[in-house]
Amino acid sequence: MKPSLFALLTALRVHSFRPPMPIRESSTMLGAKKSIQFITNKKCPFAQKAWVALETSGCEYEMKEISLYGSGGKPQWFWQLNPRGTVPVLSINDGAEVYADSEDILDVVQSGMLESEGLLSTGDEVRESVVEWRRQITERLIPVGRSAVLGGSLPNLRSLLREFDAKIKGPYLTGGEFTSADAAMFPFIWRIDKEFTVGQDGEEKIKS
Repeated sequence: MKPSLFALLTALRVHSFRPPMPIRESSTMLGAKKSIQFITNKKCPFAQKAWVALETSGCEYEMKEISLYGSGGKPQWFWQLNPRGTVPVLSINDGAEVYADSEDILDVVQSGMLESEGLLSTGDEVRESVVEWRRQITERLIPVGRSAVLGGSLPNLRSLLREFDAKIKGPYLTGGEFTSADAAMFPFIWRIDKEFTVGQDGEEKIKS
């Protein structure tokens, strides 16, 4: 299968919906074990990209899901961790370190500081490409996709998807290894696919 958005989406679905990886012993876990808590809401795409990255890393963590809305509101302990009130939040060692932005969490997971093997660690040969893909997803795909879903310009989305389609190395964004860029991409391209059909069956829609 040639590199394309359809092939990427297929690979990301297989990767992201596989069973959770078993916890492995590492130097971090055998020594001073870090307590890692991931506070999230499973419906939030920004939280989902961090969740995919955490699962891929294989690190041991506790997930705590909170409601984004409702009569009870968000718990007070959560506001103390993140005064902005947004998810996801990664708390290490009972709040000694707090990361309250999905991009920051991707950086932490990619660095390998949560798990010695650092399964999302990026080699020099693709590091710049990963950074650029993540920038393109944040600055272009997310706002253009949101606009199209809310009734904005579908031609702008088609044009952007054609551009992305031509840049994919395959099977993942930067080649044969899953990176933080793929974790960042998946929740948003999956939603665009559900709305407009990205792939073989909807190829004419994208490229028209």
